[in-house]
Amino acid sequence: MNEWIYEHRRKLLGFGSVILFFVIWEAIFSGLVKLNPLFMSKPSEIWVGFMYDLSSGKVLNELIVSGKPFLFGFFAAVVVGIFVGTFMGWREKVGYALDPFMTALYASPLVAVAPLMIIMFGVGVPAKAFLIFILSVFPFVFNTYAGVKSVDQVLINVVRSMGGNEKDIYFKVIVPSVLPFIVAGARYAIGRALVGILVGEFYAASAGVGYMIAFYGDMYAIDRMFAYILIMMVIAVAFTEGIRWAERTAFPWRVGM
Repeated sequence: MNEWIYEHRRKLLGFGSVILFFVIWEAIFSGLVKLNPLFMSKPSEIWVGFMYDLSSGKVLNELIVSGKPFLFGFFAAVVVGIFVGTFMGWREKVGYALDPFMTALYASPLVAVAPLMIIMFGVGVPAKAFLIFILSVFPFVFNTYAGVKSVDQVLINVVRSMGGNEKDIYFKVIVPSVLPFIVAGARYAIGRALVGILVGEFYAASAGVGYMIAFYGDMYAIDRMFAYILIMMVIAVAFTEGIRWAERTAFPWRVGM
């Protein structure tokens, strides 16, 4: 029993802290503090609101609406980010030329361009997908770039000495070395992508999780608003844990890094 607890201590502590948080939240607004339903809600009321929307099919519909631009934008970020990062790391002059530009964009408040995206692409999937793309592409670019730069030159020289060409170096040396960096970058990109879908739907949308958060907030339906906020938090945790599991499974030597 003690061994099982020690082995799963991370999950148990994480789950326990979440349960404790909700218990304290419920206790505070159930008696210790007078609850104003226009400004705050409590877990029991949030659960009732969530179950109402879930039973009516609204939650699933909003997730589908938000999921389409998320998948398009994130997939494009993976493809473009890995390509650009690899090219920057493999071609030194390209890396020197693009690094300041990419760093400036990464450090900029890119959510501020959401209105411009709506003007350019209109209200719909393209605008939200592009916003998700520009927010989540940079972790892939920089992590891939760092991965390529960290490749051991000795390995490259060995492949060349055995008659290997550029293709052999890329697939037999660079790709295996860079994959852990790409997976690590995905953990950061997921959070930025979720911010992108929410911001895009805050500005201009008639459906989606972000729209429902803004809509219920405007209607002072705080319990429903918190329900959709918690849905996004659960999705973010699920994605992050899924990526961590994939990283531990594929690259066990990086556990704890």
